[in-house]
Amino acid sequence: MTSISRSALPLSGVRVVDFGQYIAGPAVAMILGDLGATVVHVDPPGGPMWDNPANAILNRNKLIVTIDLKTAHGLEEARALIAGADVVIENFRPGVMARLGLDFEALRTVRPELITLSIPGFGSNDQLRRDWRAFETVIAASSGVFTDMGLNRVLMGINPSFSPLPLASAYGTMLAASATVLALQARERTGHGDHIEVPLASAVMEGLSYNSIKIDDYPLRYQTQREREIERRQREGLPMDMSYEDLQQFLDPFYRSYLCSDGRMFYVVCPSHRNHAKRCLQALGLYDELAAEGLREEEDTYLPVSQWSSDVSLGVYPLPKHWADKIAARMKEVFLTKTAAEWERIFGEGLFPGAPQRWLKEWISDDHANAAGLMIEVDDPVYGRMTQPGPLTWLQESAEAMLTPQPRRWGSVDEAVELLSRTGSLKIPAATSSNSGGWLDGVKVLDLCNVIAGPHSVAYLARFGAEVIKIDPAKPLYDCWNTVIFGMSHMCGKQSVLLNIGSPDGRVVFEHLVKSVDVVVWNATDRQVKWMGLDAESLEALNPNAIFCQLDCFGGVRKGPRTDYLGYDDLVQSATGIMLRFGGSMQTPEEHAHVGTIDVMCGFGAALGVAAALYQKSKTGIVGRPRTSLSALTGLAQIPFCYEYEGRGPFDEPSGRDIKGYDALSRLYETGSGDYILLCATEADLPRLVTVEGLERLASVAVPDREGWLARAFMSAPAETWQHRLLQADVGVSLCENIETIRARSARVSDGTPGTDRGSYSFSIFPDHPSGHTVTQLDPFAIRPAVGKVIAVTPAEKYGASTRSVLKALNYTDAEIDRMIASGTASETWSAEYLPS
Repeated sequence: MTSISRSALPLSGVRVVDFGQYIAGPAVAMILGDLGATVVHVDPPGGPMWDNPANAILNRNKLIVTIDLKTAHGLEEARALIAGADVVIENFRPGVMARLGLDFEALRTVRPELITLSIPGFGSNDQLRRDWRAFETVIAASSGVFTDMGLNRVLMGINPSFSPLPLASAYGTMLAASATVLALQARERTGHGDHIEVPLASAVMEGLSYNSIKIDDYPLRYQTQREREIERRQREGLPMDMSYEDLQQFLDPFYRSYLCSDGRMFYVVCPSHRNHAKRCLQALGLYDELAAEGLREEEDTYLPVSQWSSDVSLGVYPLPKHWADKIAARMKEVFLTKTAAEWERIFGEGLFPGAPQRWLKEWISDDHANAAGLMIEVDDPVYGRMTQPGPLTWLQESAEAMLTPQPRRWGSVDEAVELLSRTGSLKIPAATSSNSGGWLDGVKVLDLCNVIAGPHSVAYLARFGAEVIKIDPAKPLYDCWNTVIFGMSHMCGKQSVLLNIGSPDGRVVFEHLVKSVDVVVWNATDRQVKWMGLDAESLEALNPNAIFCQLDCFGGVRKGPRTDYLGYDDLVQSATGIMLRFGGSMQTPEEHAHVGTIDVMCGFGAALGVAAALYQKSKTGIVGRPRTSLSALTGLAQIPFCYEYEGRGPFDEPSGRDIKGYDALSRLYETGSGDYILLCATEADLPRLVTVEGLERLASVAVPDREGWLARAFMSAPAETWQHRLLQADVGVSLCENIETIRARSARVSDGTPGTDRGSYSFSIFPDHPSGHTVTQLDPFAIRPAVGKVIAVTPAEKYGASTRSVLKALNYTDAEIDRMIASGTASETWSAEYLPS
């Protein structure tokens, strides 16, 4: 294979100084380094503040130096590094860097072309929380991550639930990395740098945005069996005490795990597509008999349920309970006839989604993960030959260079200054007199995506000024739970066109649209891309200047044995070990709450790819093809434990339903009020802890006895009292909040602003939402530039609402449009109701 130099990578020549610690700051710099930037990482004299082998991943492609920022000499060294940088990163509490003598605003006054990035735990304008010790678990507890954590846990009465996945840092990393590169490409147009703040609490709320939306008068047809059971128990005053085994009867047959002949569980995720559930039943040999018993496929599932010819339609989620039970019982019998590996091949080659449950250790050594470059090997100076997650986002023309990153190395400050100087300064255009617009003003995007990851990536671009046209089929492929409900979040700021691009006339319209845009985004496999004529050769003939961004489930830099297999968020959770970690065993896998956990992360990864391609195009004229995948992003979601090397300890990180944290000083505790707090402390915090009223004797308690002692101590006072006491001692702590409460106290009637000025949490209420329902949803507020503009995107219009206006803009007459609608080439709606009842 031809060797590709790092100089071909899109961020070659960009110089980064990384003051970050823990995960988010170093991870952003790692991503920039993977994409070709020259990166210097700064550690304090005592070494990194987080002692974890993951630092070998986070600091690859970096030169590490030690600087004491609390000394005059250290400040002088830091300023020398910054003088040679394009991007400077930090992720401490608001104001810390300025107090140390590195005020980003002052630095940018001297060098307005500089891009500075701050990633605090909570927003600098969050007067309540900005000064908290905002560790990962503190942010999660404060942001509702651990409370009401999925319908399963609610029904089992496990509330709150602990998860070791660093979701706040993972979402924050992808948001901050994409924002940084968007600012870089905007600088190529305007000459202006920027200061960007990305609070991790705001980032995790954006990551969970599909879980926090509230739709008044929500139609009953969208309620799952589990949701109905929760409501029944609440209404009748019954306890939430369901066992894992009993819970299975409330799961949809196309959205659950099945035991195979080899004792491994196999996860099926195909409930909402017109063809997937049918293909599944046909492959299992069950379709004909179930159809004979009355299983129907409604022609138009977007009609109100009251107008259906039957009470059931295959390919619609959720199914009625009696049908779900009947189908699941027969599927269980069939799955026992083959191994999970055999079923994986049948599903993959049959073009419907399913995957075996695997442990993370298995995924790290998986044949596909290694062949595709989703896992790579790096010769780390500390751990030796080390398996690490591969690139998270890449440009196909240069991606091969990303598979062989340089291991981290240590050097002097003088060496680092010389490295940055040797890299050379980038040529930046003269600054324009004003730069009040968005980073993507004037950029046109064609969105061909479905479900969550792809559409969310483009919705994210819209807040920075991108003009978006979204194409969906004239007749829907997915049920309205998957389109309209999810679309209320990811259709914001888009024009919706319904078009059959497989028809002759539809293809002509499609090609006109492709010729008119700067970027095309599609979540599809290589096979689908080739069929659509969006492969590199075909797209160059159609629009040589268009950037094509591709997302899929299992794709990597290289082709692997399962690259073309279909899949969704939950499926990749099963394939990479997340579901087994959350559930705790092969017999009890659970999807990691919440909806879109990896999807949204991957969407931000696609936006990063688009940003990198736009930057590369502006610098070199090369039109790149950015790409990412759900599987690639699971490496970031599991980064504290996603590695392997000789001598690594057991994969025994927290897992299962019963875990409450890491140890006695870092876990969930019930308090005297019945509410829970999250304590996040270490041995180094013992001097602080013993100053807290009620904890004075903690230092004398034997380590094995601490958990029980603290559990009794915390029962002596209400949660808010303990939070106040611990905060006064500067100890990491938070009440376990829930998303519903956060939304209620952070919402206002929509006022046309993006919410970036409203602290760590911000929601808008749309009483006049186009759906006819009152809708409350999260604001686009996690990215806070000082120069670039973030807009409050318009609410999601009804699917097809812009079909006619977009076609008219392409010079089609009303008569021609009417003809296309009559022939089924185009459509102005899927249903009479915005949200079918």
